Amino acid sequence: MAGYTPRKEDHLRRLRRIEGQVRGLARMVEDEKYCIDVLTQVSAANSALQSFALSLLEEHLAHCVADAVAQGGAEADAKVKEASDAIARLVRS
Repeated sequence: MAGYTPRKEDHLRRLRRIEGQVRGLARMVEDEKYCIDVLTQVSAANSALQSFALSLLEEHLAHCVADAVAQGGAEADAKVKEASDAIARLVRS
């Protein structure tokens, strides 16, 4: 079971909303909207994705990593490294 499973429907709703934002961006470009207006919406979509990613990361740490750490051993080390790598990717993006 994934750490986000209890909130799966909430996450799917959120992703559908982000998908709608991205489709709206395509329409703005098709309609040749003002560049700054498009960039403002790009920023909003990026923020929404970042917020989603942080929420998912929090659930991963609370569930998957915490469970592995409680069990200890190589699996715990691997999960902590995996989470660290994911955090580094988010920071760089």
